[in-house]
Amino acid sequence: MLKKLLPLALALAFVSPLKANEAEIKKGMEAKLGTRVESVVKSGYLGLYEVYADGNIFYTDEKMTAIMVNAQMIDAKTMKNVTEERVRKLTAIKFSDLPLERAIKSVRGDGKRVLATFEDPNCGYCKRLAKDLLKLDNVTIYTFLYPILSEDSVRKSKQIWCSADRVKAWNDWMVDGKAPAGKEDCDTTAVSKNQEFGRKLNISGTPTIFFGDGERVPGAVPLARIEQKLSQIK
Repeated sequence: MLKKLLPLALALAFVSPLKANEAEIKKGMEAKLGTRVESVVKSGYLGLYEVYADGNIFYTDEKMTAIMVNAQMIDAKTMKNVTEERVRKLTAIKFSDLPLERAIKSVRGDGKRVLATFEDPNCGYCKRLAKDLLKLDNVTIYTFLYPILSEDSVRKSKQIWCSADRVKAWNDWMVDGKAPAGKEDCDTTAVSKNQEFGRKLNISGTPTIFFGDGERVPGAVPLARIEQKLSQIK
């Protein structure tokens, strides 16, 4: 992949500099990408601009003669993945902004450490994560039912939300494979509101984890990494 990107990067490096401000690039990139651009900043590398849209980072020169998609910017001196670090920063949230009243709350031990997950009940990776999270102690976990895979996911989410013991119903299904038997006759607007909220956060896959400091991590993260992250948050 790097071999493919180098010729493009070198070509962009020798483009004659023109005065182009970030507002102009924002407008031009919105037209090219067909979506709202949230931010445009100088990347600090090869004269490229970092364009953030739809939860993704793009790179372009100031004339927008080329657009780099799915590119990973690596600092040659430190060998750090600059793109990855920027994505973590740009997709972070304020944990207090999460509508926690619409989540299944599970408290273990002193509950001081916190994390939130967006999960689909029919997601295999979510089931693996659910089993790992049972091994955590001294933590409060907020599970947002986020059915995006199928209509059955929506039905199961509503049944779990309407259960007398939501934590038990969730774990019974995700860990033990015992399907929820409850009805869908309670107020299930929390499920639809979670779907809307998740779309606003550009959550396109499950599970997605948010830690107490706001960092977002997509996918089934290994338990050791979760423990490490929780221990770093003060």
